[in-house]
Amino acid sequence: MDATAAAPAAGLGFTIIWMVVLFGIMYFLMIRPQKKEQKRLAAMLNSMEVGDSVVTTGGFYGVIIDMTDEDVIVEFGNNKNCRIPMRKQAIAEVEKAEQA
Repeated sequence: MDATAAAPAAGLGFTIIWMVVLFGIMYFLMIRPQKKEQKRLAAMLNSMEVGDSVVTTGGFYGVIIDMTDEDVIVEFGNNKNCRIPMRKQAIAEVEKAEQA
């Protein structure tokens, strides 16, 4: 009788351990890299300044000419007449003015 009673408990314990291991693998392969990327993106958006060159999520290259808390005004092209206000979240890459 003891062998039959211990078998289901051992199976349940193994299943719980297996689920914890799978969750740990999922965390390190999916959730953690996504959080690191979000932190990197937030730091990049917070460090933007007027004069920095940017690439938008649509693939357009421009220069920041004015900023508010939520929005930026980006100047596109060489004619200096194409100025478009957009959300900061629409910026994909930033190159500092000193590096350009």
